[in-house]
Amino acid sequence: MANILISGGSVAGLTLAFWLREHGFAVTVVERAPSLRDGGYKIDIRGAALEVAARMGLLDEVRRHSTDMRVARFVDARGRQIGTMSAQLFGGREGDDVEIMRGDLTRLLHAATGDGVEYVFDDSITALRETPEGVQVTFANSTPRTFDLVVGADGLHSNVRALAFGEESRFVHDLGHHISIFTVPNHLRLDRTEMMYPAPGRSTGMYSTGRGDDAKAMFLFSSPPLEYDRRDAAQQKKLLADLFSGQGWEVPRLLDAMEDAPDFYLDSISQVRMDRWSSGRVALVGDAAYAASPASGQGTSLALVGAYVLAGCLAEAAGDHAAGFAAYEREMRHFVEENQKLAANNLKGMVLKSTAQIRFQMWMLRLMPHLPGKNRMIERVTEPIRKAATAITIRDYRRPAS
Repeated sequence: MANILISGGSVAGLTLAFWLREHGFAVTVVERAPSLRDGGYKIDIRGAALEVAARMGLLDEVRRHSTDMRVARFVDARGRQIGTMSAQLFGGREGDDVEIMRGDLTRLLHAATGDGVEYVFDDSITALRETPEGVQVTFANSTPRTFDLVVGADGLHSNVRALAFGEESRFVHDLGHHISIFTVPNHLRLDRTEMMYPAPGRSTGMYSTGRGDDAKAMFLFSSPPLEYDRRDAAQQKKLLADLFSGQGWEVPRLLDAMEDAPDFYLDSISQVRMDRWSSGRVALVGDAAYAASPASGQGTSLALVGAYVLAGCLAEAAGDHAAGFAAYEREMRHFVEENQKLAANNLKGMVLKSTAQIRFQMWMLRLMPHLPGKNRMIERVTEPIRKAATAITIRDYRRPAS
């Protein structure tokens, strides 16, 4: 029975742990955080990823934790409503698509792994050395151990990718935008409502699912690559405050609340593009291998599907990890490419360049309900993401009989 180490305890890592355990592997998950990562923002599960959730027996629970968002309202600098859109259309969702908070999904996935997975929290990998027998892993806090395989499921700034494949700058491609999200008091008393304040080159939002007394603030802006310390939250908060200084609507109040946010997050909107997702006995999955960026709306779905496919291919390879990794890349490559294509076009509508573009977009929103071809127009909005979300067939994987 192969012994596999997964670095990263979020969606990709937890899903991979579930399926590897199902296929009979011994699984250890190492996570840098001191406990399961809670919080986070709204995420979507679509297409093939819904089938993976169903096969895990989690789809009903996922639906029970749906955000149930109802409407997106657009406002100007003085807070006056200038446009509305259904939450489904705003999120590019249709049919059975589900929106859930990342923290809720993480808890469901963690519970599903049961007692058959070893978790090591508050630790990280510092070195990897491959031998004919396996991978010798050195940890920041734990005793070194040897595993048959190591999988990096540790996100956009993957530590495993840096150790096994090389410098991050070779693989992470900045899309010319940044995003910041954090928890704030729900002073607008929003209930399953998203508020958006568009301005040239930047967009500010606030939403609440109606659960609890808090909300999420979101700042999106176009920019060249920014220089800052990813571990220095105070520096990042000052950078964001300076960039949005002088903005209207609720921006000053949200920036004030930022100082006490327990989960402040800021990063570039970037994609990971690699020719290969494996090297020897080390492989990557989810954002570490093929981040599509938040602008694609498909990062979570890629993580769920990628983890399912990787575990299945390793099971079918019956101990030949090279064959398993090769099959994983063959099956996932087209799906990844189709979903990464979504980001650039989506960004054009998320951050508008000029006041004229904002006025035109709001005019179209007000006009759409009265147009005879409105249903077809809506279909054209959702069609690209639907096609990308279903651009892979979820097949059954069987571990060969010994």
